[in-house]
Amino acid sequence: MVALIVTALFAVPLYLVVVNVFKPGGHITGSPASIPWPPTLDNLKATLDRPDNLYWDGLINSVEITAVSIVVLAILSAMLGHYLARTRSRFARVMLLVLLAGLMVPPQVILVPVVRILRLTHLMTTLTGMVAFNVGYYIPFGVFVFAGFIRSIPIELEEAAALDGAGRWRTFWIVIFPLLRPATASVLIFLGVWIWNDFLDPLIILGPVGGTTVTVGVYRALGEHQSNYGQLFGLMFLAALPVVIFYFLLQKHFVKGLTGGAVKG
Repeated sequence: MVALIVTALFAVPLYLVVVNVFKPGGHITGSPASIPWPPTLDNLKATLDRPDNLYWDGLINSVEITAVSIVVLAILSAMLGHYLARTRSRFARVMLLVLLAGLMVPPQVILVPVVRILRLTHLMTTLTGMVAFNVGYYIPFGVFVFAGFIRSIPIELEEAAALDGAGRWRTFWIVIFPLLRPATASVLIFLGVWIWNDFLDPLIILGPVGGTTVTVGVYRALGEHQSNYGQLFGLMFLAALPVVIFYFLLQKHFVKGLTGGAVKG
């Protein structure tokens, strides 16, 4: 019963977005929870045809930032996770503890020093700087997932490859990395959703000069004295649609990544 109540509470914002995106703007303020009848696509058309290209510019930036960030994170996290999982030295254990400690630090806490570093490296208000921040902040999570998954893979596979003359680099890419597909899917989904939905970091790092993302675009669509709620709900709906599609495409592998490490080995 408690689970149903909590689920219903989380479903209310989703319901309001879905019903109001297909409702004329004048009906939204009067009856925001009512069923849209007759439904209309005017809000979506108005959002896509905005003269300032707020949605399209934000979509392009969000896709670039998210895609590059999760690909770099998956590769670096898998390599570092493999090293930490297979190395028994004290240095490896300390590094793993440091990375795990990074998971407990909210991004807002380190935002000020990050901004100073990006300014010193001339990466402030650039997509490259945004990607660098994402990679630096989220790599502990990727390493944690990959290291745990790699420990469930028998080390005899690597020993057999070494006997056949394969080096450590070739062994990782030919033998180990193909086995990490479930874990990779989990990392891509988690980090993809987090980076896509991030609001404060792109708002500060990109600024008004570096462009906008879809989440920041929702904020910038709000006027100081008036708001077009029809376009606002249309923008929220279109902003969430790509990441929902991305999740459903990788859903099968995502479930395997959560349970695979428990049954392997």
